[in-house]
Amino acid sequence: MKRFIVPIALCILCIAPLHAKQYWRISKEGNSITWQLKKGETHHDHIEMSGKSVSVVLRYGVNAEGEFELNKSMVWPMLRTVPNNTHGSLMRRLDWNPLDAVTANGRALQEQVKCITLNGTLEAVSDLQLGGKSKMTLKRTFFPSAEHPALVEMYEFANKGGTGVTLELPHEHTVLHTDPEKGVKGSYAICMDTDKGGSVTLAPGQSFVYSATLAAYAEGEEKAAMSASAELARRKALVDEWTGNLMLETPDPVINEMFAFSKIRALESIYETKGGPMHGPGGESYYAAIWANDQAEYINPYFPYTGYAYGNASALNSFRLFARYMNPDWKPIPSSIVAEGDSYWNGAGDRGDAAMIAYGAARYALARGSREEASRLWPLIEWCLEFCRRKINPDGVVASDSDELEGRFPAGNANLCTSSLYYDALLSAAYLADDLGKGKGVAKRYRDQARQLRKSIDTYFAAEVEGYDTYAYYKGNDVLRAWICIPLTVGIHERAEGTVDALFSPRLWTENGLLTQAGSETFWDRSTLYALRGVFMAGEREKALKFLKHYSSVRLLGEHVPYAVEAWPEGGQRHLSAESALYGRIFTEGMFGIRPTGLNAFSLQPQLPVEWDRMALRKVKAFNGSFDIEVVRLKGEQLQVTVWNGGKQLLKKKIKNGTALNCIL
Repeated sequence: MKRFIVPIALCILCIAPLHAKQYWRISKEGNSITWQLKKGETHHDHIEMSGKSVSVVLRYGVNAEGEFELNKSMVWPMLRTVPNNTHGSLMRRLDWNPLDAVTANGRALQEQVKCITLNGTLEAVSDLQLGGKSKMTLKRTFFPSAEHPALVEMYEFANKGGTGVTLELPHEHTVLHTDPEKGVKGSYAICMDTDKGGSVTLAPGQSFVYSATLAAYAEGEEKAAMSASAELARRKALVDEWTGNLMLETPDPVINEMFAFSKIRALESIYETKGGPMHGPGGESYYAAIWANDQAEYINPYFPYTGYAYGNASALNSFRLFARYMNPDWKPIPSSIVAEGDSYWNGAGDRGDAAMIAYGAARYALARGSREEASRLWPLIEWCLEFCRRKINPDGVVASDSDELEGRFPAGNANLCTSSLYYDALLSAAYLADDLGKGKGVAKRYRDQARQLRKSIDTYFAAEVEGYDTYAYYKGNDVLRAWICIPLTVGIHERAEGTVDALFSPRLWTENGLLTQAGSETFWDRSTLYALRGVFMAGEREKALKFLKHYSSVRLLGEHVPYAVEAWPEGGQRHLSAESALYGRIFTEGMFGIRPTGLNAFSLQPQLPVEWDRMALRKVKAFNGSFDIEVVRLKGEQLQVTVWNGGKQLLKKKIKNGTALNCIL
């Protein structure tokens, strides 16, 4: 058989960024990165941040004069616009700057930016040029309100010189009224407000904080009274909660930090809609809406591990919303439910959404560890599995109109992704059936169906593609595709060697991760993140780590930071939220090999890379518990694995690297 063997050293050369620059460094404070500017350095980037009632994309940077520049792309998901569809959130791009009219010692502000920090907020510190012995710094801080529909801005002036400095600060109150014909609730008021302002003289060593808000309200809605300092405290408390559970410890500080940052983006993007809490992808497009892939498949199975109650509530609510579309005629559940739950989108037909929902709901139910929630989800899981069974074609795999890329790339009449997700969902449902007392016959039927489907997947999709013993993504596909990684993530490893070689070949891997299709220029981070998870699960930990380290460094410390992105060229590498959950799952399911096997049970298959002597996950909140997993190298491939639950040692075993263990909480 013809096969292209590409040495790892050559692969690393292929992925080494030729022009990428590393602007950022990890800060000593933790869960924080900083760009320390060099003289004459310029750079611009964008980051999305969200609260329950607002999201904002901050396009920020430093120009050739050393000045800070900022454009604020505001999104208010619950202020619905006409037509009230997927993209019907009130959105405005504004460059309102509350400092425009501020003076220091009677002169407009002149600055040189010294550093910019990302830590769940965006901070920028500048030296103000006042002349003589006067020295002053300005610290800007931007963040979304946790509860209110507002971006909060704080400007801290600190006198670092030997003489007093007088600030003149305007009081601004500007309201923009939107066209009432374009709003579901009529005209909306966009309010730009500052503190009362006035004249303030700062003695040497003194500081003063001037704040502003950019908010929007429906007609008749009471404007929120906000304290900037209180809002900042709430935002920091949330970030501390997100980063303080499910903590990763490895010898690699970049990976540890990227993991912490990924939880911020994954968990912040949940909106308090009239239809209940709804996790949204974001990206100035996707809000107050849910998808069978982004929410049901990508992030909902991850929420229980994080311990974030609001995240779990959003997951349960999303499945409730999907369940409304179960029907006796076996018509597909819509791909997306939009407009706070009032409408839906199914423009790509059946994308294999039932498989996505069954996969996500069953994994969520098991990891959540709540018998009550699992019982509520069971009818939806059962319906989706039966829908998939009815879609099995004569070759034994699941037919669908498209896949989650919705026709951007060919997917045939039956694709590898849908059948693989259905396979995993059958196994999870069998575990659930056991724990919920559905009878041995139910669990056996699902396991038998999974066993037959696994054989059919290999028979139907297995192929030599571009010289690699791997999978054709659909019948007739003769070009390598990124989604050949999917079987690896559900424990189908018959063609793991050829698939891993294909994924890391120059035909697919680039400095930005996997190309969606060999020979194209398009990449979607989601497939890269799935692939890294699957390669670890297949036991190819050394190869996986090399590419994981590169990916993490580029995304956390490079030119566009600090999160996983959606795609390029589509969307301009937006920081869509669920991709950050997929980064977290590289570790929970890939490196540590956690696979739910019951409401309070899981298997564990650690994959400790040779250059690491240890790794740990702390405060894992899944299976209705809170536990730590510690993996320590003893000698060579001999590991010691210890699981702690609230200080109680549940498991302590010596194993060979990559060996599976069972654990019951």
